Amino acid sequence: MFSFFKGNAISTTELQQKLTSKPEILDVREKTEFAAGHIPGAKNNPLGKIASYKAKENQPVYVICQSGMRSRQAVKKLKAKGIDAINVKGGMSAWRGEIRGGKL
Repeated sequence: MFSFFKGNAISTTELQQKLTSKPEILDVREKTEFAAGHIPGAKNNPLGKIASYKAKENQPVYVICQSGMRSRQAVKKLKAKGIDAINVKGGMSAWRGEIRGGKL
């Protein structure tokens, strides 16, 4: 059951350690959720519009939502399009780093 995500998921702590290299972070929550607080540099593309997402070439995209459920769905859809997508386990609920926007 968990083998699908083996190697396709990282923790929020691991993502925080990657921020210095300015990774592509895709937040798939709705616009109002994103505005309430998000990781600096993250791009908002709600799950319902994920089919229109275009990734930068040869660069992984880290996908985050509130809890990790929508981001898992988004990763599955992005991988089907050939995009190197990685789920951020726990989502913003587990994020302890800096946020931009309102307070969650």
